[in-house]
Amino acid sequence: MSADDSSSIVEKTQYVGGDVVSVLLPLPLGTTYDYLVDDGQILGIGDFVDVPLGTARTRGVVWGPATGDVSRERLKPVAGQLDTAPLPAESAAFVSWVSRYTLSPPGAVLRMAMSVPEALDPAKTTTAFTLRADPPSFKSTPARERVIAVLNDGPPRTASDLAREAGTSPGVAKGLLAAGVLETLSIAAAVPPVPHFETAGPTLSAAQKTAADTLCRAVQDRGFAVHVLDGVPGSGKTEVYFEAIAATLRAGRQALIMLPEIALSAQWRNRFTERFGVKPFEWHSDVTRARKRDTWRALTKGGPRVVVGARSSLFLPYPDLGVIVADEEHEAAYKQEDGVIYNARDMAVVRARISDIPVVLASATPSLESVVNASAGRYNTLHLPERHAGVALPDVELIDMRTDKLPAARWISPTLREALRKTFDKGEQAMLFLNRRGYAPLTLCRDCGHRLQCPNCSAWMVDHRLLGRLQCHHCGYSMSLPHKCPAETCGAEDSFVACGPGVERLAEELTTLFPDIRHTLAASDTIHSPRTAEALVRAIENHDVDVIVGTQIVAKGYHFPLLTLVGVVDADLGLSGGDLRAAERTYQLLYQVAGRAGRAQHPGRVMLQTYLPEHPVMAALASADRRTFMATETRARKATGMPPFGRLAALIVSGKDEARVDKAASALGRAAPRHEGVQVFGPAPAPISLLRGRHRRRLLLKAKKDVPVQAILKQWIRSARIPKKIRVQVDVDPYSFM
Repeated sequence: MSADDSSSIVEKTQYVGGDVVSVLLPLPLGTTYDYLVDDGQILGIGDFVDVPLGTARTRGVVWGPATGDVSRERLKPVAGQLDTAPLPAESAAFVSWVSRYTLSPPGAVLRMAMSVPEALDPAKTTTAFTLRADPPSFKSTPARERVIAVLNDGPPRTASDLAREAGTSPGVAKGLLAAGVLETLSIAAAVPPVPHFETAGPTLSAAQKTAADTLCRAVQDRGFAVHVLDGVPGSGKTEVYFEAIAATLRAGRQALIMLPEIALSAQWRNRFTERFGVKPFEWHSDVTRARKRDTWRALTKGGPRVVVGARSSLFLPYPDLGVIVADEEHEAAYKQEDGVIYNARDMAVVRARISDIPVVLASATPSLESVVNASAGRYNTLHLPERHAGVALPDVELIDMRTDKLPAARWISPTLREALRKTFDKGEQAMLFLNRRGYAPLTLCRDCGHRLQCPNCSAWMVDHRLLGRLQCHHCGYSMSLPHKCPAETCGAEDSFVACGPGVERLAEELTTLFPDIRHTLAASDTIHSPRTAEALVRAIENHDVDVIVGTQIVAKGYHFPLLTLVGVVDADLGLSGGDLRAAERTYQLLYQVAGRAGRAQHPGRVMLQTYLPEHPVMAALASADRRTFMATETRARKATGMPPFGRLAALIVSGKDEARVDKAASALGRAAPRHEGVQVFGPAPAPISLLRGRHRRRLLLKAKKDVPVQAILKQWIRSARIPKKIRVQVDVDPYSFM
């Protein structure tokens, strides 16, 4: 991928009454629309405007000079300019680049940059409290004195801010207002506090300091570079890139930190607050609309200075971005699979190139793409080979489940059970990992074998005993367990049985084995907000929990000093299927899980239950030999021309009428490109052939590295006749093949 052609916005130009401008609308449209600039208006590229569209009004961005597609006499005038800062040129260039690369309509990409339309409304004012210049005498209390001290030491505050900072109730400020000590005034949204970038962080090791100095120089030099921060779990990667954030703040610029699970990263937020004295501004699905509105508006004016967010935070309108960090850069969560399909890690590199700034890709298990780019000299690698303070990495032991036999309906092996007992006897904590939510992944009738399936998806219903429901993990459909088997030839009563384990079933077995042990479930069903994540962390840190039974949401980032044993119940789970990255992903996940053990003074131990102990993934984990595993994976990809040594692009054909979907897929198959260095596979039913009520077929294009995939895809789709109501989605660089 190259971002060399990313700067597509015409340089800043003013348009006055009588001129014609093109306006891009945040709609899934493939073109801009021309509008007349009305008398008295002065518009520039990037300005947000109100324009007519049919009989309605909508908002868009002045994108450049007129396209000339519509005669002047038929044009409608711009209705008005919105009172907000223009879309930064770098943001506009990024929208254009993502649109071209993903073959998405530019308006659909712009919609991600304008994801909070109410942020374009006039700024709202709020009531704040301040001290009167000549306050009368009043009855003093400790709470009142704290409120006065807060106001003496800073700007006006709202009642809620005063209460939080002074440790009182909002009624204290209102009482002082009634006593004439305080007065109110209307203010716009508060200026975001600047993090305390001069505060020194913890003492860094020699390797950490070398890496931190390199990143700080990159920030100061203000040039594009990609740095892979490759450190073992517990090596202090976060503290290293915090130094780069401090250098960015010192330079008066903005910083973006992307995390794949930001809503659940309670410990990370606490570490940021301890280091910089303020909470980071967050951008993810759990942030309220009002908070997003204020953040979006403040960003356009240069603040807040630090944003931490999910992949969508990449599209915010930063006017002076100085560094981007993609933590856990290997995570599949950075890939968006709906709407505009893109990989936020790759797009972060593009966004950094557009702004000519450094980008940091941090991980204990960097993706093969990043490793290959570093080997080729395109990326710079910063190694942190040891845990901070000399803490040893945990020992990894393989439990061969072919010999360590399990009793019926049991999932914890005798070897792992004994290790758990010893851990609890020492007063230490353990984690049982199984990357499968719910109680059981499959429910079937013991009389006829009928499997309960989602009516909207070709997927089995997952038993969630805690909720008392069966759920589909693809569309969200849920139902109660039927009293009778719905199969026409059966109808047996109370005949359904759960098959296989999920974390709920594992916790049930744990309770049977160790009835006095305190456990907690950590899955997206139970840890679904910052508040519940913080409660989980607090309970584990306070040793209110002896064992965590969790899925992948606890696999990374957490630091629990008393956690010394990690047991993986089904280590082979991710190795099945035809996923190109199955081995790589499984290695990354299990290595990250293993990294939770022994992060303080107590040595750690990791036990992997596997039926495939000879598999290269298991061998690499047991021998701590990542280099050999990555070399083997690299050779295999290179030999087959698979990414990152070749290119892939998928076409996903979907619709509610299966016959029409098959017709469209067949038409695409017949029109498949015939170019040197290009192969097309399919059409074939997708592994999940019915999703949310839509039938799905897939075609896969495989090409050599130097083939212009986007141009070929555009011509391919254009040449096929696609029936109405059939959707063809393009996935350039697919990660999921479902």
